Amino acid sequence: MEDMRGVRRARYAVATVFAVHGAVTGSFATRVPWVQDHASLGTGRLGFALAFTALGASCAMPLAGRISHRFGSRDALRGLIALWTLSLVLPALAPNLPVLCLAMFTYGACAGMADVAMNALGVEVERRLGRSVMSGLHGMWSAGALAGSAAGTLAAHLGVDARTHFLLASAVLTLLGVLSCAWVPDIRPTADEEPPPRFALPPRSALLIGMVGFCAVFAEGASLDWSAVFLRNRLDGSAGLAAASTTAFMLTMAVARIAGDAVVNRFGAVRTVRAGGVLAVLGGLLVVLAGRPAVAMGGFALTGLGIAVVVPLCFAAAGHAGPNPSQAIAGVATITYTSGLIAPGLIGGVAQATSLVVSFGVVTALACGLVACAGVLRSAERGVEREVSPRAAAVPGPRP
Repeated sequence: MEDMRGVRRARYAVATVFAVHGAVTGSFATRVPWVQDHASLGTGRLGFALAFTALGASCAMPLAGRISHRFGSRDALRGLIALWTLSLVLPALAPNLPVLCLAMFTYGACAGMADVAMNALGVEVERRLGRSVMSGLHGMWSAGALAGSAAGTLAAHLGVDARTHFLLASAVLTLLGVLSCAWVPDIRPTADEEPPPRFALPPRSALLIGMVGFCAVFAEGASLDWSAVFLRNRLDGSAGLAAASTTAFMLTMAVARIAGDAVVNRFGAVRTVRAGGVLAVLGGLLVVLAGRPAVAMGGFALTGLGIAVVVPLCFAAAGHAGPNPSQAIAGVATITYTSGLIAPGLIGGVAQATSLVVSFGVVTALACGLVACAGVLRSAERGVEREVSPRAAAVPGPRP
């Protein structure tokens, strides 16, 4: 019983870290227009700077496993989540394009390393509980992003300088994240265990699953960083209303992810993703055709609802797709998270060459891939059928 209570505490602690990580993302997303104005950037140059987030994450994500191996999972997560929350202040300090590129590279590196560490601990908590919790953990990330975007909306509405906003948010989130790490599992390697490889290519069985996740996370990254800019620049919305569009998007994401397990259990992974893809396509069409801010906000909300549970289901499918679940999950994670990190920069590049309407037309076209390719997640449904009933599963002890 004591072991089960400890695992439950660990679950809540990891969930809190997920929420803190999301809150940083939500806080930044709502103030992208402020950062753009402060650095005096056009749409294309802003997209170029945001692309450095992807570059930083790609360079740093492989280091997370080695850091955890060196310091243990608890200390590694504590340090990495602190670096991530503190990096929030950097973009608001950038006065020009070169400095913003450097800030976004650092921001992306911290985001990627913390993301890998907390997801690895989420998988460990799931293993010890003997049942799925990843959808709920991702729901907590969305709830945190919602809270961060709501605070950012209020700050934008009140005209608060983003430097002040980010400094206060960073202080609060750093404290909360570091304190929560006291209850996460402390996994340490055995004396003869080799450090994890720096890079691991995904098996072929995971590539199609990863591409489904790519479509969903591309839409998520594009909407997070460009919805506020779209409403302000394309539809002449106020700063507060533009920031509120990000909040509406994150609200539907959070609700859908928290309720996602029940929906999947009722209808199955394939039908859930297929229906979600239809909703995401409808949302994208509303954004592209919107003539008023309220219509675009509804479109972003529908998009969030449609893509919310796709990534947790991709992880589940990858785990049952081949003989090496950990490698498959790592490969899918690399594809999906890279999608979210490169989406803002690509959207900016397309917008510079054409318009933001065309950019979100690309997002809508990718959402069609969810409808067409949902069948590749059928391995997740077969895997769930083979699982032992949680009531009969023993709680595994900590690793030696």
